[in-house]
Amino acid sequence: MQTITISRTVRGLLASAVLGLMAAAPAWAVSADQNKPAEVHVMGQTVLEMPLADGVSMDDAAESLKQRANTLNFKLVAELPLSEQVAAMTGKPQKRMTIYEFCDAVTAQKMVKANAAFAAFLPCRIALVEGDDGKAKLIMLGLDDLIKAAKLAPELAPLATDVRNKLMNILKAGANGDL
Repeated sequence: MQTITISRTVRGLLASAVLGLMAAAPAWAVSADQNKPAEVHVMGQTVLEMPLADGVSMDDAAESLKQRANTLNFKLVAELPLSEQVAAMTGKPQKRMTIYEFCDAVTAQKMVKANAAFAAFLPCRIALVEGDDGKAKLIMLGLDDLIKAAKLAPELAPLATDVRNKLMNILKAGANGDL
């Protein structure tokens, strides 16, 4: 896996932005169905969150995310251990918060070629976040509203839906510890 170096300033800005967004978010909803993520609306966007199943450790969830993504030909392009960065900067232990960035490069290229604005949504992210109660959940942007709003060309709509379906597959695999 390739390591990405981020300047101290950028790390600080990223950590501040993520922590600020999390503090501004409403209390996370819990889905009645363990295999279906809860939907939460934050800043006009649908965010999906799914708690880890009983007995699934955060390390198991992370490994499951990576393995399922690999199986589905999604490349892990970055792993950002933000909690480690914040701990290094503040000298204080932090609850785990890691952002995993995945990409299907061929589909991404087609989407950006059709409309460069799609680059703002790349790569696709799934966050592993430990709550104050020690329980972890996986969080990602819900893509349904974005897909509908994008008014995609007929040849691109199935690609976007496929990306959404694969990300949901990755999310569920991580939450359930499916290797």
